[in-house]
Amino acid sequence: MIDTYGDPGTPDLRGGWRFLWWLVTRQAHRSVTGAVVSTVWMGLTALTPYLLSRAIDDGLEPGDGAALAGWTAAVLVTGAFNAGLGVVRHRTMTKVRMDANFRTVKLVVEHAARLGAALSRQTGTGEIVTVGVRDVSTISNSLTVVGPGLAAIVTYGVVAALLLPVSVQLSAVILLGVPLTAGLVGPLTVRLQGTETGYRERQSVLTARVGDLAGGLRVLNGLGGKGLFADAFRRDSRKLREQGYRVGAVTSWIQALGVGMPTVLLAAVTWLAARLAAQGDITVGQLVSVYGYVAVLVLPVYFFIDCGYELSRAVVAARRVVRFLSLEPDVSPPDVLDAPGSPAVLHDPESGVRVVPGRLTVLAGARPEQSAAVVDRLGRYAASDVTWGGVRLDALALPEVRERILVADNEADLFAGTLRETVRARRDPDDETIGRAVRAAAADDIVLGLPEGLDAAVDAQGRNLSGGQRQRVRLVRALLADPEVLLAVEPTSALDAHTEATVAARLRAARGDRTTVVTSTSPLILDHADTVCFLVDGKTAATGSHRELLRTEPGYRSLVSRDSEPEEDAATDDAGDAGPVAGADEEATP
Repeated sequence: MIDTYGDPGTPDLRGGWRFLWWLVTRQAHRSVTGAVVSTVWMGLTALTPYLLSRAIDDGLEPGDGAALAGWTAAVLVTGAFNAGLGVVRHRTMTKVRMDANFRTVKLVVEHAARLGAALSRQTGTGEIVTVGVRDVSTISNSLTVVGPGLAAIVTYGVVAALLLPVSVQLSAVILLGVPLTAGLVGPLTVRLQGTETGYRERQSVLTARVGDLAGGLRVLNGLGGKGLFADAFRRDSRKLREQGYRVGAVTSWIQALGVGMPTVLLAAVTWLAARLAAQGDITVGQLVSVYGYVAVLVLPVYFFIDCGYELSRAVVAARRVVRFLSLEPDVSPPDVLDAPGSPAVLHDPESGVRVVPGRLTVLAGARPEQSAAVVDRLGRYAASDVTWGGVRLDALALPEVRERILVADNEADLFAGTLRETVRARRDPDDETIGRAVRAAAADDIVLGLPEGLDAAVDAQGRNLSGGQRQRVRLVRALLADPEVLLAVEPTSALDAHTEATVAARLRAARGDRTTVVTSTSPLILDHADTVCFLVDGKTAATGSHRELLRTEPGYRSLVSRDSEPEEDAATDDAGDAGPVAGADEEATP
């Protein structure tokens, strides 16, 4: 079995079939063992009718008790030995499936981590969930073809060979009947691949919708958009259901033919054998053996058709996994330049924003998404001509850029764990350092309100925290990372005015001589900024201090005045939240 912390290997991404074969070859010894054990197990099952026929012809019919006892003992020993082989076969094939499952999951998870910020730009949440859960399961289950599938083919040939001395006619019917059955089912498996592909694509879209709905239900309720979203979800669900019916229709035909055609074939063999026995062309023992062969052949014929069905679904799933694993992460350019050795100016030519090192710069624009786009370019999360100290940012080594420039998004993921683990990330700060960051983010009340303080459990995405609490926890994490350049997107948008004023007053001091960029239109934040860049349509319209722009820029004054109008407390994110410290959510520590 693959080691949890071991290297899963380098997958073959040239296609779905090649990926499936790679999974088999990565556990070649176990796969061969499964195939051999399954073949012997099914072969001994096919041998039992032959032993019964010898017991009848050599012992029962002539009245030879010794021969009858000998052949009966052979049947008993064979059955007992085969029962043990069945256990070994099942365990071996379970290990084959589990290895393929864990190996594929490990590949998907590691590649998702490797993609980093590029992941959300290249694929959706629903696609990742579908690949990581359903497709992985489909692929691993299909690997049973390695054992019973191969054994079915071998057993089919063995039975045909055993029937040859009994009757050439019976052997010919078996040899020609099974390929005919496979020929009828084959076109349906090809059609299944097409319908299954469409179903999986639509399913991933709907899964993403479910995630969006679960994450934004409260916002949708507040905006009155829940009904519209629900209607769209119903329409997509209906389309998925219709696509599922099409997949089910093809699947039902495959399964019906998989059971019905072998039954018809074996009934024909039985009828033909009975006629031959009535005519005296075969003995009674041979007739019994033919009945036994017919019963035994049900299993390999079923496996043969079922494996075709499973493989047709698995190749669709494997193609989706290959497509995901083929996504390319952001990489450093081939000719890496040296990054500035000391704090330097970040410049975005597209917007005209210049970030002077060691200062608190605030980007203020009427459209938050435009300010966020500037941050993405400054943080090298979008293609741009941004320079850092006169050197193009995209010409620098990506690991160094990520180490020195941090983008702190207000919707960044929070992973399950203790509050301490959530905020410390990859670093290991002491309690005093964490305390300073907590105080700077005005998050003292969160720590004090939780039963176990920093060691209290935080759910995935901070679901047991309110919106404002999650935002301040993210800010604590960003401050503890202590990057040379911190780019924070709307870090106080969910806070009440009192808490926001506290954060604004402490953020500047907490960052010291580090470079900090914040996107906000709140006067409480703007008033503490060294430089404010007023953006209009994503371009810098004016630059200066908050008070200077209030005097000289009517557009800026209008924007800031709109945001400084009194708002009802009930409109703030945390006023109605049922967080762990309800009632004192945004009370700041003086």
